[in-house]
Amino acid sequence: MFAVLKTGGKQYRVQAGDVLRVEKLNAEAGDKIQFNDVLMIGSTVGAPLVAGAAVQAEVIDTIKADKVITYVKRRRKHSSQRTRGHRQQLTLVRITDLLENGGDKTDVKAAVGARTRVETAN
Repeated sequence: MFAVLKTGGKQYRVQAGDVLRVEKLNAEAGDKIQFNDVLMIGSTVGAPLVAGAAVQAEVIDTIKADKVITYVKRRRKHSSQRTRGHRQQLTLVRITDLLENGGDKTDVKAAVGARTRVETAN
């Protein structure tokens, strides 16, 4: 059985045991997390999400992707050049379980992006 989940603005087709490189999540190595934005699981297709479905995973590590270099050159009169580099931060996760229903009743913490602000009640 497989599932299609959404995280970090991308969609991933996963099975139990798969290792994924996703946008950085707010979790440490060894944490158990749960993806609640499931678009499809087994033969059930969501509209747009499957209610109660979840994909559980274990965080392996936080890594950086390969360096991407951007080079801009303005021709003729301006004669300026700019070189910039960037390494995207990623999280390695191993998919452990696919839940068709009951995902909202588990006590596993939800997978939240590292740049997402979490509001706390005062």
